[in-house]
Amino acid sequence: MPVTRRATLIGLAGIAGPLAGCVSQSALPGPTIMPPTETPDAFLMRDGARLPYRRWMPEGEIHTVMLALHGFNDSRDAWAIPAPDWASRGIAVYAPDLRGFGASPGRALWAGGAAMAQDAADMARLLRARHPGMRLVLLGESMGGAIAMLAATRFACDVDAYVLSAPAVWGRARMNWMMQAALWTAATLVPGLAVGRGPVRITPSDNTEALIALSRNPRTIRTTRFDTLRGLVDLMDDALRVAPDFTAPGLFLYGGHDELVPAQATRALWQRLPTPALRAFYPNGYHLLTRDLGRAAPIADIAAFALHGTQPTSAMQAACDWVKQPG
Repeated sequence: MPVTRRATLIGLAGIAGPLAGCVSQSALPGPTIMPPTETPDAFLMRDGARLPYRRWMPEGEIHTVMLALHGFNDSRDAWAIPAPDWASRGIAVYAPDLRGFGASPGRALWAGGAAMAQDAADMARLLRARHPGMRLVLLGESMGGAIAMLAATRFACDVDAYVLSAPAVWGRARMNWMMQAALWTAATLVPGLAVGRGPVRITPSDNTEALIALSRNPRTIRTTRFDTLRGLVDLMDDALRVAPDFTAPGLFLYGGHDELVPAQATRALWQRLPTPALRAFYPNGYHLLTRDLGRAAPIADIAAFALHGTQPTSAMQAACDWVKQPG
């Protein structure tokens, strides 16, 4: 079923039906009470917030450490498909629940893009201390990609390279006035009203089994408050704004069938990025590139870049061809 861009904003909001509410709420971080630290299964942030994580460790020698940030309404389980492959190649993968998502504090409430970017920078420092001298890569998918861009440009994140898979950059500048007005009205008048998927079908991936697992996972958030959705759009605005300052080694990936981040938004991002940033395009890929049926290529390209900084030659040529296309 064709997907309209007006419906895509609501598609970003979740997976299932409506939930009533009216009062605007957030889960902003509290004051600093401790230095960031960790336990065997969680990162403890400056305000004491506990962000549980999953990890996939190589059986043999570790060659690279990867901090993986999930997308909107997802959780640490977002990496259950690609992470074992990366671990088999010598990459240790750490995947936390971000604030407001999974089993973290303030579930379903918006903590702020800056807060999550600060958390990412703090988690990277903890992993740097745990694995001294090791190559460290920050991977972000969708919302996680936008957070990684803020961490790179505004929070002095100490990593060696970044991988941004379909980063969420569909900000207000790329929305028509009706969508902007609808979001402002809903977030202002009924901020606590939560919406789900609605009648329009959004296809995040062609892997039906992966989508079923996502929808059934108790850590997945199935409805989204309008004030949280407004926070996401604020984050996407910020990510697009900082794109010219993204000078770190980075690999940006995008799929030709992505129905969540519109093509024109990704083109706008790629045009603003400094020249050194690598761009990889997968014509048959969807939004969840590392969970698609055709995931082998992006998974391998991410691994090669994470391990050695290797350029994904084929996907980069496809990116050059794609950006020249009209529309």
